[in-house]
Amino acid sequence: MTIMSLAHYLQMLERCWHQQDGLKIAALLSLRYDQAANLAQENPTGMVMRFVKPPLDELVIAHLKCMHYLLMGSFTYAYKQQSVLVQNLTKIIQTQKEENWFLPVMYTTCLDLRILAQGAEKEQMSVNNKPGEILEKAAECLMGCFRVCAADNRSSEESTKRIGMLNLVNQLFKVYSKINKLHLCKPLIRAIESSPFKESFSLSQQITYRYYVGRKAMFDSDYNAANEYLTYAFENCHKDSRKNKRLILFYLVPVKMLLGYMPSRKVLEKYDVQQFWDLVQAVSQGNLKLFDELMEKHEQFFIKCGIYLIVDKLKIIAYRNLFRKVYLILNTHQIPVDALQTALVSLGQTDVDTDETECIVANLIYEGKIKGYISHQHRKVVVSKQNPFPSLTSLT
Repeated sequence: MTIMSLAHYLQMLERCWHQQDGLKIAALLSLRYDQAANLAQENPTGMVMRFVKPPLDELVIAHLKCMHYLLMGSFTYAYKQQSVLVQNLTKIIQTQKEENWFLPVMYTTCLDLRILAQGAEKEQMSVNNKPGEILEKAAECLMGCFRVCAADNRSSEESTKRIGMLNLVNQLFKVYSKINKLHLCKPLIRAIESSPFKESFSLSQQITYRYYVGRKAMFDSDYNAANEYLTYAFENCHKDSRKNKRLILFYLVPVKMLLGYMPSRKVLEKYDVQQFWDLVQAVSQGNLKLFDELMEKHEQFFIKCGIYLIVDKLKIIAYRNLFRKVYLILNTHQIPVDALQTALVSLGQTDVDTDETECIVANLIYEGKIKGYISHQHRKVVVSKQNPFPSLTSLT
């Protein structure tokens, strides 16, 4: 590979600017450009100003400095220069009133900003008393670009900057996910859902968007919406993207289970998420002892995925399935609370008394998982003669 001179590189950038070749400029300003290491400069201002005219010059200066600091091993200083670059880029796209050819440059530089911010966060962990502060500042830069795109009222896809909104929203989702502030995405989601270009965004961007919106819906306990968004992401994700499909299943599987749909062993094995199969068995059988053992065994896995509390909610379904077994064994519509308590104790719930057993039943009745009422006087659960344990899927 021939090593490109800095002068040639700068001339290429200037030529691409005049040709309005956003894709080429994006490639030349990417940190993944194959010549990047050879072009890094600590003080490139004089050289840049000889070949590149404003307003592009400010972007190029910041980019060359950014690469220099990255080669020196400092994510923090590299991030600061990339932040300067994105702020200057925001001003450029704001002045381009009736054109959107510069959007590819925005996509590339904003992606690099997020990646550098994550690197700077790790670098500053030992000295920074405010974890997430760098990522929050990066999000502010990204929001600057988003506002410019959202404010463009043109209705033509060929000229409006609004087609760049989803790319930025996905970057912001990734940042807010890192700092546990997904609630900040509510206005961003509203903007995308109301966009007339909603169906025009690329499939890959739509998959990423639905993955994050589905995760947020899951944490908000809106399981039907979570199921809809995550299912779309899983079904439309390319069949060869096994890593991404597996990642989606971390959230889709517990959501499906909470809605009463138990995944097949074949699917779980195919995408290497067998941790869920034993859980499916425990929940389906109402085996509380096995459920507790699995929660302890896979605790770190569930915590790492951020789904521990969601998975723990599956225990209420295990209670329902256990009580249904007791109902079928006794073959009566008046089930003694003592019988339910005995079943719980036999499966390791040794600290549960009759009052707590009634409380579990009350929750199941409230959620519609049991049709009936508790007769406190007779210490019995009186269940309906018509479908006392409704199908979980019929409740959704």
